[in-house]
Amino acid sequence: MPEPSVVLYDTTLRDGAQTEGISLSVADKLRVTAKLDELGIPYIEGGWPASSPKEMEFFRKAGKLKLKRAVLTAFGSTRRADTPVGKDPQVKSLLASGTRVVTIFGKSWDLHVRDALRATLEENLRMIAETVAFLKKHGRTVFYDAEHFFDGFRENPEYALKTLQAAVDSGAGTIILCDTNGGSLPSRLRQVIDEVKGRVTVPLGIHCHNDMDLAVANSIAAVQAGVTQVQGTVNGYGERCGNANLCSILSILQLKMGYPCVAPERLKTLTEVSHYVAEVCNMHPDDHQPFVGNSAFAHKGGVHINAVMKNPKTYEHADPAVLGNRRRLLVSELGGKSTVLHRAAALRLDAGGDAAKAKRFARMIQVLESKGYHFEAAEGSLEVLMRRAYKRFKRFFDLEGFRVVVERTPEGRLTSEATIKLKVGGVTEHTAAEGDGPIHALDRALRKALVSFYPSLSRMHLVDFKVRVLESQVGTAAKVRVLIQSQDTQESWWTVGVSENIIEASWQALVDSIEFKLLKDRKA
Repeated sequence: MPEPSVVLYDTTLRDGAQTEGISLSVADKLRVTAKLDELGIPYIEGGWPASSPKEMEFFRKAGKLKLKRAVLTAFGSTRRADTPVGKDPQVKSLLASGTRVVTIFGKSWDLHVRDALRATLEENLRMIAETVAFLKKHGRTVFYDAEHFFDGFRENPEYALKTLQAAVDSGAGTIILCDTNGGSLPSRLRQVIDEVKGRVTVPLGIHCHNDMDLAVANSIAAVQAGVTQVQGTVNGYGERCGNANLCSILSILQLKMGYPCVAPERLKTLTEVSHYVAEVCNMHPDDHQPFVGNSAFAHKGGVHINAVMKNPKTYEHADPAVLGNRRRLLVSELGGKSTVLHRAAALRLDAGGDAAKAKRFARMIQVLESKGYHFEAAEGSLEVLMRRAYKRFKRFFDLEGFRVVVERTPEGRLTSEATIKLKVGGVTEHTAAEGDGPIHALDRALRKALVSFYPSLSRMHLVDFKVRVLESQVGTAAKVRVLIQSQDTQESWWTVGVSENIIEASWQALVDSIEFKLLKDRKA
């Protein structure tokens, strides 16, 4: 694979970790580091060693990782004002991190120098120069992040350029121009980079924030203007509105612009990496995220689906398989018989392509969705429903009845208990289970009743539960839609139920979830 002319730099573990709601342990950070290395990211910013003992612990443990592709970098700032660089604890922590590459940021905007640092403009230049020189003297490669550069250049271009030159003259290997407030337009950003290129003799990089939803566009514009390092985070995680989304940037650079940033076989893992990092960060993956989202290549409209079935290029700008994603043709009220025929064929239910049967099933979906069902978000329920309609469904159990009791104890604690009676092949099973709530108790009781007949259910559990009121004007008598996500050791799936009674709606979704799992096991 030829040497890439654009180098990716990931800052998920530092800038991405500043996302509201994300808190990464040392173990989490080590897992993400290993995953990014597998993907082939050249530089992984591990964090700011001086910010907490946890960060330094990470660098101690990360130093033992056998990274195959990535170089780990430590992040910090220039020395404090009026402090000798060799006595600044924060600067010394960068050396203690043990990384051979260090990224430091300094102030480019005179407003920040005066109002945030409370230093003179001349002292800020010394802070930049002395910190870079000190780290270079100790054998480190130094990347210099010019914080707020585009704002600083707008207000005082001469001084902003002086800050870059101070870093270059002291030995910085790459200068990264930062749109820290995320307020730049791509056209202006390119103009500024064109001016900087004529004044700076080392390679340039770009670091964009997403406050105007332009971080990816600005990053791509910067590459078109000649920068050779692009910084970003997986899934665009970051403070405020986030950072430039490295998943999108990588995909655009490689698929649209011809830059071989990672090996093609590694690019096929991008969707997996995106979802993996989301899971470690305890964030829900964004289904509508370009390239790697679950809906990125999902088609719902009947005209679209019909065309995609004939030639995917009609409504897809890229092959989802190249990114490890997949095409999804959604069966919904907006679809038609073509969608149903495609799904039936995928499930091997109707090899003959019975158009009349498909049309009847499409009509059934329309009727059910008019009542509140939502099958594009519950593909587990859709498969169960389709197998029943096509008479390719095995009945795994018959319910004789259930009861759910919620009781408040004298101590004020709420308890829930569900009792279930059902039959499996003529054998009656009558059992009960407690849970944290009525749905949890019902779920546990159902699986407890069935596990002796179907042992694989012990490896399945409920991971998400969503309720939506469908007719808010009716108040507490409104219909509700319940979506349940279940998971086993291999995958997860969603099922749906609708009723005026939340217990009934939940029961429908639970039964579909169990039946989908058993159908899946039988196919395996």
